[in-house]
Amino acid sequence: MEPNLVQFKKGVLELCVLALLSRADSYGYDIASRLSDAIEMGEGTIYPLMRRMQKDGLVSTYFVESPSGPPRKYYTLTENGRQSLNSQRTAWTAFTKAVHAILGSDDAAHTTPPETSHSPATTLTVQKTVRNTQA
Repeated sequence: MEPNLVQFKKGVLELCVLALLSRADSYGYDIASRLSDAIEMGEGTIYPLMRRMQKDGLVSTYFVESPSGPPRKYYTLTENGRQSLNSQRTAWTAFTKAVHAILGSDDAAHTTPPETSHSPATTLTVQKTVRNTQA
């Protein structure tokens, strides 16, 4: 796999998890499977991310009895998680439009017309949640 592709995937992983959880609560293996199918991300990448997202207050957890084995830990978005999803989605959309414009993509569905020199510049703002380390 291209080294850059790995970095691209890591860069959008949190956004993808937040988007999946915005549709329905889910347990770790299901999230990992869906991401593996969609963007070929391994299960080992998901669990550390889920722990960090829980520490950051983006998700909370609860347990559901499983018919085949121990209870499953389900993840659900918190209000902070929903806010983070919205701001990351906005930033991602602006970023991908800018990249498509630079690349001159032939895919008309994902491109915007090039800006003229008279148009104001578009500013990309990325927000990152900072964890409170004080107990």
